[in-house]
Amino acid sequence: MLSIDHKNDDDQKKKLREMTKSFCGIEKPLKNFVDHVEDLNGLIRELHKAFSTNYVNIEHVNHLMLVYASNYNDWKKFAKFDRYKYTRNLVDAGNDKFNLMILCWNEGQTSAIHDHADSHCFLKVLKGGLMEVKFAAPNNDTSISHMEPNIPADIGAYHAGEEHEHHEEQLQELCRNTVYENQVCYINDNIALHRVENVSNTDVAVSLHLYCPPFDACGVYNKSTGKRTKCPVTFWSKYGKREKILDN
Repeated sequence: MLSIDHKNDDDQKKKLREMTKSFCGIEKPLKNFVDHVEDLNGLIRELHKAFSTNYVNIEHVNHLMLVYASNYNDWKKFAKFDRYKYTRNLVDAGNDKFNLMILCWNEGQTSAIHDHADSHCFLKVLKGGLMEVKFAAPNNDTSISHMEPNIPADIGAYHAGEEHEHHEEQLQELCRNTVYENQVCYINDNIALHRVENVSNTDVAVSLHLYCPPFDACGVYNKSTGKRTKCPVTFWSKYGKREKILDN
């Protein structure tokens, strides 16, 4: 038998996923909530309050991401870079109700095209700029989720050569949008798939991401075939400390 707390958590996650069918994000802060948070710790406190009830006002969550102003001293301990791919650095696990993390992008680093496992995704740029490229999700049998036993998927690895394997591309590009410091963009699987890129050849970028409900796997997509591969998502660091790398 499920405990009451566990049942409430499951109900909250179910309601959050249902909201992805209608929520498209807000562009400006709301008038009926706090007009600022003093720092990253203040943002985390407000987020825990927002997720403390069975019903989460997802507009309020979006509002909080908008009103937080980037401050290097807030997030510098979480800013861990890797020369080969962008990094995902956990800031707060949100009592398993949300994940708040900082992603660090060296010059030219790019994600794979990916979905968000039926969760909400908020992205706020803390430093530099990032380009978001949206794609329409495929609606054919090639998108069926599976694990390739000999071809490990990696959300942080984008292979440009995949785009030229066929004459016709199965994934249709919808739009491109550059997000600059302190701007927020939002996506879920009912809106689109996306790829995120630091297109600068000279400047790094840092972004703050909130996912709710949290997830440990998503789908990455081949641009040419539309083929979806299930991909585990991991953290380069947690709470400012490097995660141990396990030997295969």
